[in-house]
Formats: sequence, structure tokens, C-alpha cells
Amino acid sequence: MRRATRTAIATHFWLILASIISIFPIVWVVSTSLKYKEDVYQTTRIEVIPSRPNFSNYVEVLTMNNGIFLTWFRNSALVAGATALFGVLLAASAAYAFSRFSFRAKKPLIFFFLVTQMFPGAVLLVPLYFLLQRMGLLGSFPGLIIAYCTVSLPFGVWMLKSYFDTIPKSLDEAGIVDGLSIFGVFWRIIVPLSLPGIAVTAFFAFLTAWNEYMFALAFMTGEKNYLLPVGMAAAFGDQYQTFWHLMAAGSVLTTLPVLAVFVFAQRFLISGLTQGGVKQ
Repeated sequence: MRRATRTAIATHFWLILASIISIFPIVWVVSTSLKYKEDVYQTTRIEVIPSRPNFSNYVEVLTMNNGIFLTWFRNSALVAGATALFGVLLAASAAYAFSRFSFRAKKPLIFFFLVTQMFPGAVLLVPLYFLLQRMGLLGSFPGLIIAYCTVSLPFGVWMLKSYFDTIPKSLDEAGIVDGLSIFGVFWRIIVPLSLPGIAVTAFFAFLTAWNEYMFALAFMTGEKNYLLPVGMAAAFGDQYQTFWHLMAAGSVLTTLPVLAVFVFAQRFLISGLTQGGVKQ
């Protein structure tokens, strides 16, 4: 057997193995969501494909406590959508300033943004808690949105600055010659050319708010104000047990919006991740 053939076989083997390892947890969660409770906890055999598939877990999740799951879903969608919107606006404005203008302390500020991205959420929890408390926003969705924007902003600024750097400054100058203001250049020229990078930033901010648990648990009170991660943790388990069949069904329902956004914006996401890393 030729060496090139052996290398190709080995490469494909490891790629297939890595794909199976990556996909199996997703398959297992979907499988668990389609099983009866007694089938989930039985230990005599392992079923990847349920022998008695059903949607009773999904019905129970959607109808429990007068549809409280849908309330959590709405809360998460509201907070995640607002975080993506305001996060992109703030990140794009800051990134454009860093990319196009020279000012004192520019490099230290860029370094500061990169350093803050390394802070774990636990470090920011207490300062943000007292800050929101003094602002009167503790326990409110606007306060939680501010907290999530704080977390997602460093990545957004870094990502969009790298993308703006690839756009020739001659386009800015041409826009100014045509009578546009600096804001007009940014809004009419830079933003349309940067849609892939903006899509990546918005998607990251959306995921940050959609999946986050610690801030939502610490800052929000009341069952009707819960976001999906906190609500599911409270409703589908306690200190003694976890209802894995309901948790799996809730997890699948929680994943669907993210999957839909990814499929819809896939072209922009791939383009933004690749072009943003190339400097012309």
C-alpha cells in the first residue's frame, strides 16, 4: 500500500472518529428526550435508538405550570436579542474608532479590552451585582442585558476591529469627498461591507446571553423572570435528583433557536471568521 494511501486512510479514520465523538452527545440527548422516564433509568440495556419513541416529554415540558417554559423562552429570546443588538452597536462603534483614528492611549485601551476578555465570569459577578444594585437595575432585564454586553463586548471589539482593518481607508476618504460625515461613512460604507463580521459578533453575543447561567441566577428573582438555563435547572431537578428525560427535552427545545440562527446566518458567519483574520 502506498504511503499516501495509508496517510489518507489514517486521516479519514481519525476524522470519522472525532465526528462520532462530537455528534454522539447530541444524539444521546435527542434519544433521551424521546424515551419514557422508566426507559431512561433502566440499567439492563443501553438504547441509542429508543425502542418506544414518544413526544410525551416535550408535551410535559411545554405545558408544565401553565406554560412557564414558554415564559422562560420568551425572556431568554428578549435578553439574548437585545444583547446581540446593543452589543453589536457598541462593539462596532468602538472598533471603528480603534481602526480608523489615532489618539492617545489607543494601544493601552486595545490591550485593556483583550485583558478583560480573560476574566472569568466569577470575577465580574460581585462588582456587577453592586453596580446594578446602585443603578436600581438589579432584578431587571435591562440590568441583565448590561451585564451580558459587558461580557461580550471585548470579543466584539477585537473581532470587528480586525475586520474593519481589512477595508481600505480610501473608501472612507471617497465617502468624505462625496459629502458624507464620519458617521455617514461608518453607517453607509463600513457597516454594509462588514456584515459578515457583524454577524459573527451578533451571534457570539446572542450565544453569550442564551447559554449563560451564573449572572441570570444571581441577578434575577422570581420564577416568571427566569431565563431558560435557570428555569430548567430549578424545574427539572433538585439537590436529590435530576429528571433527565425532561432536561433532555428542554435542552432540545432550547437548542432549536440557536440552530435556526446558525443555519440562517451560516454564510455570513463563515465569511466573517475567515476574512476577519486576514489583514490587507
